[in-house]
Amino acid sequence: MAGDAAALRIGEFARRVDVSPELLRAWERRYGLLQPIRTAGGFRLYTDDDAERVERMKRALDEGLSAAEAARRALTRERSTVNALDDARAGLVAAAHAYDETAVHTILDEAFAAFALETVLRELILPVLRELGDEWEQGALDVSQEHFASNLVRERLLALARSWGRGAGPLAILACAPGERHDIGLIAFGLVLRSHGWRILFLGADTPLATLERAAAATDPQLIVVTAVDPANLDGEAAGLRRVARTTRLALSGPGASEKLSSRLGVERLNGDVVAAAELVAARA
Repeated sequence: MAGDAAALRIGEFARRVDVSPELLRAWERRYGLLQPIRTAGGFRLYTDDDAERVERMKRALDEGLSAAEAARRALTRERSTVNALDDARAGLVAAAHAYDETAVHTILDEAFAAFALETVLRELILPVLRELGDEWEQGALDVSQEHFASNLVRERLLALARSWGRGAGPLAILACAPGERHDIGLIAFGLVLRSHGWRILFLGADTPLATLERAAAATDPQLIVVTAVDPANLDGEAAGLRRVARTTRLALSGPGASEKLSSRLGVERLNGDVVAAAELVAARA
């Protein structure tokens, strides 16, 4: 579900996948490997889905297959991937209903082994959490089941986040607005940003803005992201957010970050797709 915000022109895309633009165009023309989207101006833009096909193509070539066979395998794998992810989503939802910790971990183990991090986040984990949240709102899921699944997923993502503050890349501070406790989307955003070389300082749920300002003064980040599901958790902090934005590049995210508030504060607003948002931030660095 990559959108225009996550898409790249051929030169940037070629650098990302480490394949020359000429070879990419040949694979697209001969085998239909790439399926770029077109902007209103007619530009061809390449997405995460294209990147995954290229990676599958490269692996098949490394195994000694001809280009035609490698492309066929890459495209066939994509169709099987859709079915596998459908099964994984259904399995995670069922495991949440059954309080089955072993099943949750098994499904996540298999997904992380088979697919790229971005795919697991965008096509499995985040959609399942939204589905479970919808079921809870409709009375089809007990809050304990929703908390059970969310806590296991959060635990797994934080395990992947170990040492994400190390390195020499630009630094991003990630925090939930005061009163906001939903942080899984923010963790997912940080993991994708980390994959692009950024360092992450994660302050997590319910972060007072005074604490955020002190952390920024001590670490001099290139970006601060503040997220909220409830608009009230951001609307009530407008003065503090303005102070933060005067010293550091600030972006708001989550359902509570309205376009109106972001415009009023003069700060960035990240879209709802955390993978696309992280890739856009990395591309603008």
